[in-house]
Amino acid sequence: MLKILSKLAIAISCCFFLSAGAFSDDDEWIPVNPFSGDEEIIAKGRTLFNVHCSHCHGPNAIQGMRKRDLRRLTIKYKDKMPLVFLTTVLNGRVEKGMPPWGGIMEEDTLWTVFSFLETVQKQKK
Repeated sequence: MLKILSKLAIAISCCFFLSAGAFSDDDEWIPVNPFSGDEEIIAKGRTLFNVHCSHCHGPNAIQGMRKRDLRRLTIKYKDKMPLVFLTTVLNGRVEKGMPPWGGIMEEDTLWTVFSFLETVQKQKK
């Protein structure tokens, strides 16, 4: 069953990236958030994050000094943040305790959560 879900998540992520991405300078697909900056979506994203993600990533993505501080995604991944986020959320990182959400959450739901995360990113320190 896990192998089937894993294959399904990979298939979904491939289709998702092809339909939602744009080429960057190095010819790698970089997904584009269709809801970026939409205040209503951001508020919904905060709620979804707090319901589904905060038990591991902290309320409103605030974790303090933990390694998985999602407020540092743009510092770590720069322009590839959307790609890293979607790859991780769709496929999971089971070895680190992150379950795959591909096939569980709809595409719009993932972008809604991502829209919230865009608003809490820290600047370089």
